[in-house]
Amino acid sequence: MGFKELCIQALDERRLFEDSGHRTRFKELMDCYSDYPFFNKGLCKCMYLSAWDEEHFAVMLGILTELALGRERNTEEMRRQGEELAMKHMDGDSCMYQMSNAFLDGEVFQLPEDTQIPPEFVYIMKKAQKAAEVIEGIE
Repeated sequence: MGFKELCIQALDERRLFEDSGHRTRFKELMDCYSDYPFFNKGLCKCMYLSAWDEEHFAVMLGILTELALGRERNTEEMRRQGEELAMKHMDGDSCMYQMSNAFLDGEVFQLPEDTQIPPEFVYIMKKAQKAAEVIEGIE
């Protein structure tokens, strides 16, 4: 079994997909992009986070399409776009883009103690941190 299958199985076993839509979007991203040379565990973690809803999925899909077409050579452009989006959104979305960038940098993201974001974003980010730990443990 390859990384893609092991990853989906591990996330399923730990019940880290919120619903069938979340799982389907994540699987679609993995099916399309996990064999590209730019794919790594950090990007996989971003895929999990972005697959949470249609809006973030569409943003990720656009960025990955650019990478796959060779217009970008690595995830550095993705990281730059994440920084721009984080600056534009001074809310829960901002924290999600910051978390994505931490994943790309191979770092653990911690919400600043004084951050005031809606509880649903806190929930999503806690689930993403659990998923990141699972993804990191896959060989």
